[in-house]
Amino acid sequence: MNKKIVFLVTWFLFLFSCFSYSQKQVEKDLTEIIILHTNDMHAKIDNMGKLAYLADSLRKIFPVVFLVSAGDNFTGNPVVDIVADIGYPMINLMNQCGFNLSALGNHEFDMGQEFLDKRIKQASFPFICCNIDVSGTKMTQPKPYVTLKAGNDLEIAFLGILQLGDNGLPDSQPSRFTGLTFTDGILKAQDYSWLKEKYGILIGLTHLGVDTDKELALAMPQFDLLIGGHSHTLIDSLMIVNGVMIVQAGSGLKYVGKTTLLVEKGHITDRHDEIICLDSISGVNAEVQTLIDHYNDNQEIQRIVGVASAPIVGFDELGSLITDALTDQLKVDFAFMNRRGMRINALPQGNISIKNIYQLDPFQNDVITFRLSGIEIISLISYSYNLKNMIDLAVSGMSYTVITDSSGHCKSVEMKDYTGKAIDPLLDFTVAINSYAASAYRFDHRDPGSSNGITSEEILINYLQNIKNVNYTGVKRTFEKSEPFDIVH
Repeated sequence: MNKKIVFLVTWFLFLFSCFSYSQKQVEKDLTEIIILHTNDMHAKIDNMGKLAYLADSLRKIFPVVFLVSAGDNFTGNPVVDIVADIGYPMINLMNQCGFNLSALGNHEFDMGQEFLDKRIKQASFPFICCNIDVSGTKMTQPKPYVTLKAGNDLEIAFLGILQLGDNGLPDSQPSRFTGLTFTDGILKAQDYSWLKEKYGILIGLTHLGVDTDKELALAMPQFDLLIGGHSHTLIDSLMIVNGVMIVQAGSGLKYVGKTTLLVEKGHITDRHDEIICLDSISGVNAEVQTLIDHYNDNQEIQRIVGVASAPIVGFDELGSLITDALTDQLKVDFAFMNRRGMRINALPQGNISIKNIYQLDPFQNDVITFRLSGIEIISLISYSYNLKNMIDLAVSGMSYTVITDSSGHCKSVEMKDYTGKAIDPLLDFTVAINSYAASAYRFDHRDPGSSNGITSEEILINYLQNIKNVNYTGVKRTFEKSEPFDIVH
């Protein structure tokens, strides 16, 4: 039996079991609710036709099917991010798929307030967030929560909550939040605990990350379900914390979660979640697929700007490519690139297109130049390492080694030039770094920095067009080692 027949048989059995299960629950006078949930799609549109087909199929079987997103719908695909009407392809496709609701994610703000507000107004579904105040801007205030009807007498409350970083802002370039005010999501959510008593069912549509979702569940057990995002976690087994079920479906629209709630007299009597791999679905919604094909047919982003003589793989090689472009084009001593700013793991051997560049570095951050002492550079490297107890900054113009203590934290940093000579920490140097890291990372700097008026993507494109061919095989400039310690006898 070939793979196509196996799939068709499996899909038929899945639909039949869903139908049989649904019929049994109707007989028991229960309301069965299906919630398809995505998160951190990051403008990855290629599986939207399959998502629409799955949603359409379930709507034919179940009387109540919701399709929701836990945020970060945008940023990560140039056919959505660098078109003239930034973000519109994604919102158009979400409308066509029949989304009912979305949380605000931190990367919703990457396109700027004007475009975000435009996208929200164009959506056929609401965006919700309880811990944002837009009164200092021209944006329309999102509702903190909405209710979705699941039958004549049943409404389900969904509360939206947005992630904040150490600087009190969502993880995006801070300049994009001018006039916006944010409050702690867990504390603010507790102001809406009354929703549980009023509606009987309360669902958090959160863009907090799974660890913060666990904290939220401990602080607010009134939630029946937290549909989460931000940490890109694929939760493929039951997760219950303090009586609250937590679900999340990875990232990039590779998967979709399917939560089933059984409700009797306004209260949940059973709940479970399963992860569906969209690559396993062969059917597509034809109208949605036509739109996808149209958006992907963008000739400008297919333009070739350089050639990779060998595959460029991993953080060290990709980060060295980006930072070399910064030092070369801006004529600075050193340049840094944060790990999370790179969103693909490799560039294949061969032609490098503009699309490849924006897949690698999709955030369109300006580049900031500082004059920093060696001691100030060490403070930057130390802070970046201690964020996750791992190397976070790729570098050009030097190599560095992080020395860690027994707890795994950065204790000191050794910096050397390409000849192996130690860099004097008392000297001053010119340093380039993207505007997100420059603003969000806490490091010592007397110089406030100045913008170069050009994005890191534009710099990389110019660099590749100038040098034509690149090869970063085996390039590694960042290292770590543990501090030796005495054993007490």
